[in-house]
Amino acid sequence: MLDFQSEKRIVKDYYQALDAADDVGITDVLLKFTAKDYIWRAFHPFNIQTEAKSVSSIFWKPFRNSVRHLQRRMDVFFAGKNFIDDRESVWVCSMGHLMGLFDNPWLGIQPTGKLVMLRYAEFHKIENGKIAETAFYFDIPHLMIQAGYDPFKSPTAMHLVQPGPTTHDALLFKDAPASEGQKTMDVMHAMISDLGTWQSGLPLEEELARTWHNDMSWWGPAGIGATYTIERYAKQHSGPFRAAFTERSGTGHIARIAEGHYSGFFGWPNFVAKPSAGFMGLPPSNKLCEFRVIDIYRREGEKLKENWVFIDMLHFFKQQRVDILANLQEGFK
Repeated sequence: MLDFQSEKRIVKDYYQALDAADDVGITDVLLKFTAKDYIWRAFHPFNIQTEAKSVSSIFWKPFRNSVRHLQRRMDVFFAGKNFIDDRESVWVCSMGHLMGLFDNPWLGIQPTGKLVMLRYAEFHKIENGKIAETAFYFDIPHLMIQAGYDPFKSPTAMHLVQPGPTTHDALLFKDAPASEGQKTMDVMHAMISDLGTWQSGLPLEEELARTWHNDMSWWGPAGIGATYTIERYAKQHSGPFRAAFTERSGTGHIARIAEGHYSGFFGWPNFVAKPSAGFMGLPPSNKLCEFRVIDIYRREGEKLKENWVFIDMLHFFKQQRVDILANLQEGFK
């Protein structure tokens, strides 16, 4: 049995302190729980930060001022040794929604005075009793849609406030058997190998069936949406995505972990590709674009059953010279 209790306790204590802190105390919480050379990676427009005080001032304080009475609704919590650095480091993963009342503007998004839920996934690297690195990826367009905006036209799949795992068993506050985590890591690796170059030689649905259950659920980012079953996933996301892009690089991850029936990874970026056929209403481009992604998976039996995907769509669009946040005042509402 692997023991991740100390690392999990640090993250749980951090969340408890952060969520309870007032405006003045947020910076103190970050300074208490993070290392001196802390690295924080987030979606556009926050990007990469290297000081806890900056993370507090540019993200947490403005967000908490805008979304009041914040409540963390966590659906997934697990830890693991990082495959990417030969299991030298331990990372803790959390996923869920930050729920609150949208009472003041945020990033130019006008408040509704109503409940909103910011969909998030987070990876924390724990070293010497501190959080040394964080990848905090959150779906800003998902919140925009809840506030009445339409940042993307005609998503290929369905936009939803997305649920956690069907089995409701992903809060692994107690450590899971190492053998189960290895099974999950193995099937995730097989899936990554098939996905990595889009050149398996098989028809898409047959390729997907190697590592996915037929009734898989894919919970994608706002602008793409959620889809269900291999057939619809192939038609509503995977097929259109592959058709739109060429010159896809190999997969590059910073962390890749698994525990029990759950696994996940993130990169900075995960890969680059060229939207040579256009994508999401944008015209074809010869520019290679970065994709910053967190993926979280649930294994059932020998195959993957559910997948939650966070893609920095604002960063992708900005690379195509469309700055969605800068254009908020020009008619998206």
